[in-house]
Amino acid sequence: MKFDFLFQSSPWFILLCLLAGAIYAFVLYQISPTPWNKSTNRLLAACRFVSVSLICLLLLNFLIRQVTQSVQKRTLVLAIDNSQSLGVANKQILDGVLSQLESLKEKLQEEDFEISWATLDGQNPEKATDIQFNQKSTNLSSLLSGIKNAQEGNNLSDVVLLSDGIVNEGINPSSEKFTFTVHTVGLGDTIPKKDIAVKSVYANKIAYLGNKFPVQADISAYGFQGKTVSVYLKQGGKVLEKQVINFQQKDDLKTVTFNALASQKGVQHFVVQVDVLGGEFSSKNNQQDIYVEVIDGKEKVLLMALSPHPDIKAIKSMLDKNENFEIDVKILTENPFPDLSNKNYDVLILHQLPDYFNSYSNIYKPLLDKGIPTLFVLGNQTGTTYLNQLNQVMRINSQAGQTDKVTGYYNGNFKSLNFEAESLDLIKQFPQVSVPFGDITLLPNSEVILYQKIGSLQTQKPLFAINSGPRKSAIFAGEGLWTWRLEEFDLTEKQELIDDIFLKVVQFLSAKDDKRKLRVYPISNEFLLSDKVVFETEIYNGIYEKMYNIPVALELKDEKGRVRKYNYTPSADNSKFEISALPAGVYQYKANASVLGKNEQSTGEFIVKDLQVELSNTTADFDLLRQLSAQTGGKFLSASQLSQLEKQILAHKAPEKIEANEDLKEFINLKWVFFLIIALLTTEWVVRKYMGGY
Repeated sequence: MKFDFLFQSSPWFILLCLLAGAIYAFVLYQISPTPWNKSTNRLLAACRFVSVSLICLLLLNFLIRQVTQSVQKRTLVLAIDNSQSLGVANKQILDGVLSQLESLKEKLQEEDFEISWATLDGQNPEKATDIQFNQKSTNLSSLLSGIKNAQEGNNLSDVVLLSDGIVNEGINPSSEKFTFTVHTVGLGDTIPKKDIAVKSVYANKIAYLGNKFPVQADISAYGFQGKTVSVYLKQGGKVLEKQVINFQQKDDLKTVTFNALASQKGVQHFVVQVDVLGGEFSSKNNQQDIYVEVIDGKEKVLLMALSPHPDIKAIKSMLDKNENFEIDVKILTENPFPDLSNKNYDVLILHQLPDYFNSYSNIYKPLLDKGIPTLFVLGNQTGTTYLNQLNQVMRINSQAGQTDKVTGYYNGNFKSLNFEAESLDLIKQFPQVSVPFGDITLLPNSEVILYQKIGSLQTQKPLFAINSGPRKSAIFAGEGLWTWRLEEFDLTEKQELIDDIFLKVVQFLSAKDDKRKLRVYPISNEFLLSDKVVFETEIYNGIYEKMYNIPVALELKDEKGRVRKYNYTPSADNSKFEISALPAGVYQYKANASVLGKNEQSTGEFIVKDLQVELSNTTADFDLLRQLSAQTGGKFLSASQLSQLEKQILAHKAPEKIEANEDLKEFINLKWVFFLIIALLTTEWVVRKYMGGY
């Protein structure tokens, strides 16, 4: 601890304060004779000198800085890979290792270490016996990064990592840089086990009703050369297809492909299963589940253009990225009388329509009159006078043939769709597009996504805007989208930014308005077996204001027809409802509530998945652990060498971390100074009275 004095005026004023005290004491006590002796006179003069000097010093109002330094204790974290693959290791050996780590913790605490536990699931158990080895995936990079963040500011010098080295999520931890030493303890068997497993399964997440779609599975085998097994594709316990494969090598991998039929709407649950042979290490990895959403048809998008243009190809390329869109392209100068009678379109995109002469209005006007959500993409041939009569987004006051060259910039206040504002800064570097020259007025219910940027001037003129009114619509006021896509690829070697904006706008236009008074929905369409299934609840009155404290009856039905019933009441503080421990599978839900005397209902479905990635590979990887320890200056130890760990940690001379705290106080606010002055003046007064002075 040390003190410093900080003066708000010249330090030379201290001499004046002392001089003032000295003069006061000299004038008062140089009178002779006195009723007391010289020693008493000097004592009284000293009291007066100190008290007056202190009072004068208070007027200077200087600061006292107190700096306190302390050496932080060394911190050590015992990190445990509590995944299923480590849990299937020899339980006796695992319990012994955990017991040794518990003993190590006690010994190092006696050496003045701060010790804590860390696990994959973020829990911080008090002792090793509290750890459950039930995690369905292993991400050692996330585990170590979490320790780094949690111990920020502490003197973390060492981490002891108990693991089998099997990583199936995240990046290789040895590719990261850590400021602490990682000692690894390898546990598990590095010799491959005799086993057959469904290694992985692949299928499209979406299939269309009535179509066939491929399901591909990788089947691995070790130690079963010359053996033949059957692989099945099942649904609801029924075998849909069977294939026979033969393993020709000791360590073999075979790929099988099934063709499944999307025969029912909704999420369908399929199982890929392989025969269990005698001598397998585990039969739990002989099957995997896969879920496919079957939908009835695609969203139909009509892209109608006045004449051929590179922007049409650009827009179609954007929409083709979404498998749920079916795009029809009609070029009216090439086909003035397109047949539109057989399709009911969900979204209409008009490129350079209407034109100067309002040509072909008899083709697209009936579609607009139906209220189909429309995206207008303008160009040099767009007739803004006719456009103003057809759209609800903006009014453009411009003369025919008058254009301006602009690029765009993102409206940071736009919240209706989710965009990453930082990534959209790239748009400022894109080439200029041609827009109508004139005044633009935004109409009610319209929001701007992109504004026009002329040179370095950021204007408030809309370039891309949407309207969320009764008839949803949008306008992109520029011609030259194709140059934006080319420039983005040149800058980033990707075409994602502009495509994402247009795809989200078209999805916004195609989305059907939800007018239900009761809306109950899971916060995700997919949950893991270990997750809680969380439902969000929204209840509305006649003018769509939120209502609360209305009882809701929720019913879940699994694939086997079993029904689970729940009742809850959402409140303003908590509109969520959680359900734990649901088995894996597809669930259909139905919620009912009485809203303003009328029964309202909300339905849907969700998936609970049981991941098997931990059991698909149980062969320990000690090389990864050795690499991680070597890179951080630590030591790799096997379970039998664990007794050496304490010596390794104590031998690691980590630099001390000193923590300093600074405290600034005004001299006038120190209470002891006040009491010292009172004590000096009181002592002086009492002595003078006692000695007969005045």
